Amino acid sequence: MYPALQKEVDTFQRRTPKSAEAHKKNLKRIPLGVASNYRAYDPYPIFVAEAQGSRFRDLDGNEYVDHNLCFGALMAGHCHPAVMKAVERRLSTGTMFGMPHNMEWELAEEICMRFPVEMVRFGSSGTEATMHAVRLARAATGRDKIVKFEGAYHGLHDSALVSVKPHAPDFGDIAAPTPVPGGLGVPKASVANVLIATFNDLSTVERKFRENPGEIAAIILEPILMNVGLCLPQPGFLEGLRDIATKNGALLIFDEVKTGAKIGWGGASEYYGVTPDMICLAKSIGGGFPLAAFGTHRSVMDLISQHKVFHGGTYNTNPVSMAAGLATFRHVLTRENYAHVEKLSKMLVGGYRKTIAKTGLQGYIAQAGANGALMLYPQEIRNYRDWITIDIDLWRQYWFGMVNRGVMPQPYWWDEQWTISVQHTEADIEKHLAAFADVAPALAAAQQERLAVPVHG
Repeated sequence: MYPALQKEVDTFQRRTPKSAEAHKKNLKRIPLGVASNYRAYDPYPIFVAEAQGSRFRDLDGNEYVDHNLCFGALMAGHCHPAVMKAVERRLSTGTMFGMPHNMEWELAEEICMRFPVEMVRFGSSGTEATMHAVRLARAATGRDKIVKFEGAYHGLHDSALVSVKPHAPDFGDIAAPTPVPGGLGVPKASVANVLIATFNDLSTVERKFRENPGEIAAIILEPILMNVGLCLPQPGFLEGLRDIATKNGALLIFDEVKTGAKIGWGGASEYYGVTPDMICLAKSIGGGFPLAAFGTHRSVMDLISQHKVFHGGTYNTNPVSMAAGLATFRHVLTRENYAHVEKLSKMLVGGYRKTIAKTGLQGYIAQAGANGALMLYPQEIRNYRDWITIDIDLWRQYWFGMVNRGVMPQPYWWDEQWTISVQHTEADIEKHLAAFADVAPALAAAQQERLAVPVHG
């Protein structure tokens, strides 16, 4: 650890002793001391005491402008008044039914009005949404294999945990990536049915279809690759995938767990003008409550109606989450709020770019809708393998430096991105930019030193 990074980590530890203590206690009963592996990092994670609007407070009383927002699940911000009001009403009229209720139809209408789907089913998490979408696609086509992209994250089921963060030499040639299980416990048969292509490279997709004629059920992707910071689709890429899927009788699945609410009113299909066959939604559609959905054509959903594909879940259409979802669609994810977020995004991106230019920092800002990230690369990345060249320690200096100045710029991990909520204000963005202006000179200096003597994070 080099001196500038060590200084920020030392400051972090001085500011957060109660988080250190809480983490030590958790380790006795909870693996890694956290409830999800993504929440674990060295020296220990920040423990939260409370949150409201665009900010949260840790156990030591430090306040932060929050751009983590539960890994992008809170475009509504914390405790949005409209969501809280809807939920409070539900708490006294039944929190679980396990039977149909009117909010199911209401929320299904909201989703079908915004997204190019005819029917939907609900769940509680993005993992559920993509898992059921893949199963439906396999059932609809009578094929077992799917194409996913190297470095993409689609949840925690076996079909998704392939080539999430593969390394050399296991991942093979970039023109024909080798499927790599995302950890122990993923069956070899599952890995064999997941074909890996390179994001922004249509030839690698076409190759998989050529090599597996009549065997591929679907192409699944995040329209913007968000497991590598932010990797935008190059012009023609999404259109090309649409053509390849249609030509080969496969379904095109947009995993819009992150983009569905945060990129714009009608998600990525509206934003990019490309219509998929299936859409998966979760995270920000729940306004802070567990809610997910997947939708597609009536002809595909009829497989569920005909009892040919089974879909269930005790917590599906939980009335508390559904009330939160309705309030989110009607009062949070409005065109007016998207305009507000877009204004703040322009302000944030513009400020970052000025500071980058002023300090000579080698990097750029990737942005789409409420999402953005500082990408510490000399030029725009186009795929996962471009992303893995990042200087991890330099990124850590940025993150800890920002956190020490009262701004959580994104979740910890250099594969994440910031989220701007509808409750953020210009004052929040000014604080964010002031923190970055304070951090950037030391960051640029450290970068120059490390570029002179090549190091790997």
